[in-house]
Amino acid sequence: MSSHGPEGLLDIAPEVASALEARKPVVALETTIVAHGMPYPQNVEAARRAEAAVRAEGATPATIAVLGGRVRVGLDDASLERLGCDGQNVAKVSRHDLPAVVAAGADGATTVAAAMIVARLAGIRVFVTGGIGGVQRGGELTMDISADLQELARTSVAVVCAGAKTILDLGRTLEVLETLGVPVVGFGTDELPAFFCRTSGLRVPIRVDTPAAVAALLSAKWQLGLDGGVVVAVPIPEEHALSSELVEGAIADGLAAAEAQGVRGKGLTPFLLSRVAASTAGRSLAANIALVENNARVGARIALACAALD
Repeated sequence: MSSHGPEGLLDIAPEVASALEARKPVVALETTIVAHGMPYPQNVEAARRAEAAVRAEGATPATIAVLGGRVRVGLDDASLERLGCDGQNVAKVSRHDLPAVVAAGADGATTVAAAMIVARLAGIRVFVTGGIGGVQRGGELTMDISADLQELARTSVAVVCAGAKTILDLGRTLEVLETLGVPVVGFGTDELPAFFCRTSGLRVPIRVDTPAAVAALLSAKWQLGLDGGVVVAVPIPEEHALSSELVEGAIADGLAAAEAQGVRGKGLTPFLLSRVAASTAGRSLAANIALVENNARVGARIALACAALD
């Protein structure tokens, strides 16, 4: 490993470091989905499929995590297994707790916010996830709003996703992103995708249809001195999409269970995703894996288009 970054805390895998030095396309990937978003062994399989999709398009995957207090950019199979098998002992790391996990020498799975921070430090411009966080349903009362949104406003990394997670208040999430000045781009769609579902009924402000168009938008934004990220929202492939009726029913049941059990804060999203998976007899888990793999494929193509502009 080569050591980079503030106080030498950033370890970049040789393959990733070589690609960055040669200005070849690199795609960052987060690990909350591995440690907290899916059950084992499907979580590790999903991570491997995402990395394989990036490689198949000609880019280098850079999966991000904190292991033993070291911020890692690029993980081997043993590290993915460690995160996937031992999720209960792996912290869910966002901006506010990243320093504490590093200082404690602990293990941490990066959220969208934390992975964006690390990607920027490493010099990676394109990051892939399943869905971004946002305003929780009822967030106007609880103020439960994901740090992902503020990170998108300040950190200049493109985030390729299937929109925001369906369990959230998508309308308020879109409004907050607009207020923060974050462009939300529909990739081949006029509507904001809703994670498991292809449509949400909410119109996106910008539509693009090619990776080259995304790369041109990113270049224009950052050359204008407009710091912050861009949400590139990609609909789940039609053959894997779930109906909104099925998903909404499962979410309603999950929210009721969360309220009864007092589940809040960081634990709410994985709790709800688990309940939705159970309510849909595993169909939502299969959809989650498929959309992450598809996002990785699109993200790699965007990274290639960005590299072509250099």
